[in-house]
Amino acid sequence: MARTLSVKDAINEAIAQEMSRDPSIYIMGEDIAGGAGNPRFESKSGLGGAYGVTGGLVERFGRGRVIDAPISETAFLGMGLGAAFAGLRPIIEIMYADFIGVCYDQLLNQIAKFFFMYGGKKPVPLVLRMPCGAGFRAGPEHSQTLYPLFASIPGLKVVTPSNAFDAKGLMVRAIRDNDPVVFLEYKRLYLRECEVPEEGYEIPFGKAVVKRAGEDVTIVGVHRMVNEAMTAAEELEEAGISAEVIDPRTISPLDVDTILESVRKTGRLVIADESYPRFSLASDISAIVCERAFAHLKAPIARVLPPHTHIPFSAGLEDAWSPDSKKIVACVLSNR
Repeated sequence: MARTLSVKDAINEAIAQEMSRDPSIYIMGEDIAGGAGNPRFESKSGLGGAYGVTGGLVERFGRGRVIDAPISETAFLGMGLGAAFAGLRPIIEIMYADFIGVCYDQLLNQIAKFFFMYGGKKPVPLVLRMPCGAGFRAGPEHSQTLYPLFASIPGLKVVTPSNAFDAKGLMVRAIRDNDPVVFLEYKRLYLRECEVPEEGYEIPFGKAVVKRAGEDVTIVGVHRMVNEAMTAAEELEEAGISAEVIDPRTISPLDVDTILESVRKTGRLVIADESYPRFSLASDISAIVCERAFAHLKAPIARVLPPHTHIPFSAGLEDAWSPDSKKIVACVLSNR
């Protein structure tokens, strides 16, 4: 039975259902259990992290499986690696994706490589959850969309859900996967709602979804840009332009075939991407399409990207920095 859930509640439900099913799963992160051991700050229901995503889980599963971590990302991500290597299935939350720099060596040189280095004999079933994205007036150290940083590393699977239905199904798949998964949660989508089945279900990695069929131009968006692309497509329809919108859902593995099939049909491609423009996902998709579908292009590939500069704290400057539906529409109209 389906009912309406927000993205953050859908993730919470996926984690709870999987923890009920499998006692080897535990979660760890800063403030997710409400400050255990500190009577001044301790909360019976748990804070659920900075955005309340795991709120209430400590009541259901106890502090042995919902674990507050110290402000030492290197330490508790390393603990997660050790636990996964020993046969558990940890879900580790870094409070903001920006903080990955503190423990990047753990991810780059250990979590991503151990399965390979041990000859495929020891899986590393670890899920690394991280909020990301601009628009919260949080400045350059709490707002970055860093998925190209993770997708460039062999051995990591990178997930970017744009809605609650996908968030639940992809989280279930991530928890059950035997490879390390980086699960990125766009902050401004946490309260976005849609219908979500109550029962558990999986969405396979590497399978994009065509959110809207079209004939004149293909628009690929990621995370919040999927919803901006859908808004842009509605505006473009009023101008007589039929836009096809694709949500990759995972960027490693990336469903190249769905994108190529669409481009071969429409002959035009616009990519909306909030990550930094240099060495970005948009650049990678552009290169793939040029290599494998160049003869079908009727116009140059266009990218709707932020400038290659840090994200401003100022509200007006941050809005100017961020890609959005208006910029997508303008890009399509100028590339006819």
